[in-house]
Amino acid sequence: MSVRRIRILLAKPGLDGHDRGAKVLARCFRDAGFEVIYTGCHQTPEQIAAAALQEDVDVVGLSCLSGAHKYLFPQVAKLLKDEGADDIVVIGGGIIPEQDMDALYEAGLKAIFTPGATLESLVEWINTNVTPRA
Repeated sequence: MSVRRIRILLAKPGLDGHDRGAKVLARCFRDAGFEVIYTGCHQTPEQIAAAALQEDVDVVGLSCLSGAHKYLFPQVAKLLKDEGADDIVVIGGGIIPEQDMDALYEAGLKAIFTPGATLESLVEWINTNVTPRA
């Protein structure tokens, strides 16, 4: 019996069109053995949550460089929770000021990665903290 690989959905919510980092993460996660779905730029929280449910992912990785993370990230976590899918791990990254992090954790995010985080540290965090959903 084979174990299901961790499935990760990467998304760029809001109007942020800078997706080079998300594409680098997608390739990194693929090379680490994860299944990766990348939704592209300009996704609404509703589109992201719907895609996460449809794709039966274990992790939603959100990237935001525009400053709208205080609304967009919690909204995705809320929509997943409202659908009974709060077992999907939501993580975020981008330009996230230190003073915003507590509110994001309280909203349900499990990890926040800022510039300078290594690709290896992200893969290690996922391997340590995420179990494929049944």
